Amino acid sequence: MQDRTHLVDDITGHRRMRRNRKADWTRRLVQENRLTVDDLIWPIFIVPGSGIIDPIPAMPGVNRMSIDKAVEAAREAAGLGIPALATFPNIEMELRDETGSNSLEANNLINMATAAIKKAVPNIGVITDVALDPFTSHGHDGILRGSEIVNDETVDQVARAAVMQADAGADIIAPSEMMDGRIGAIRMALDAAGHQSVGIMSYATKFASAFYGPYREAISTGGLLKGDKKTYYIDPANGTEAIRDAALDVEEGADMLMVKPGLPYLDICWRMKEAFGLPTFAYQVSGEYTQIKAAAMNGWIDGERAMLETLLSFKRAGCDGVLTYFAVEVAKILAKR
Repeated sequence: MQDRTHLVDDITGHRRMRRNRKADWTRRLVQENRLTVDDLIWPIFIVPGSGIIDPIPAMPGVNRMSIDKAVEAAREAAGLGIPALATFPNIEMELRDETGSNSLEANNLINMATAAIKKAVPNIGVITDVALDPFTSHGHDGILRGSEIVNDETVDQVARAAVMQADAGADIIAPSEMMDGRIGAIRMALDAAGHQSVGIMSYATKFASAFYGPYREAISTGGLLKGDKKTYYIDPANGTEAIRDAALDVEEGADMLMVKPGLPYLDICWRMKEAFGLPTFAYQVSGEYTQIKAAAMNGWIDGERAMLETLLSFKRAGCDGVLTYFAVEVAKILAKR
């Protein structure tokens, strides 16, 4: 028999990586990570009123919704198999003040939305944030005293707000304001109120990022912000500090960890999953979403492929799921496969 060995066989030692890529069935057989509907959490924006679907210019395809429309959206999401929603309120400007006091109103917008969604669609999870930025007149995540965002007073308030959110039916509290000690304080407050089954998804590493702009438009805080958030968000240059921050949240009782933003911080996703082994999530934030949408609308990239590729990258980096504004769009695509 004629020896058909090629120079390439000698170079590679007869190991050819392309053997497992030669056909669709082999590629599917050896695929290491898969994106499914179970990986999706859908962030939605709530506004006062009824019958409102208000498009957000900076986030094509994303709307602010009144509670009745949010309930309809929750039904759609549940029908597609999306496990959970993350809700964010855009309250009236006259209700915002220096301390974000409306966060402590039992019947505020976020709590009414939670109650309505859980009553109508009990099988979908509701994740709520206790950061104060939707409630403050200055756009910061905590209480402003002079020129300082005060840590301890903010922690006291978000712990009280967390109990009210749990009372309204929230399944998971996701505190994003990055105050020291907040996870432990919220856990103690929830347990004292009898909410031992309510989980905490910590925004364990929330960076002082350039990718939040469209979100701030969505909740009408961009024009309010005085100064920046660098005294409490993490410096994008600091990976080890981010892991130390996450470690404290783990010690204080976080049930799940989140990295925000997502794509620029895949290394942090991987390091957190490896270090702690807790369920780990990434938030594909508004700026990441808008980049893909804007480029696709201009015909510069294949939007669907880019969307799916970025979401799969979170899975490859060790994430158990992703908060993404693409959730419904992706769920519909996956349902056809």
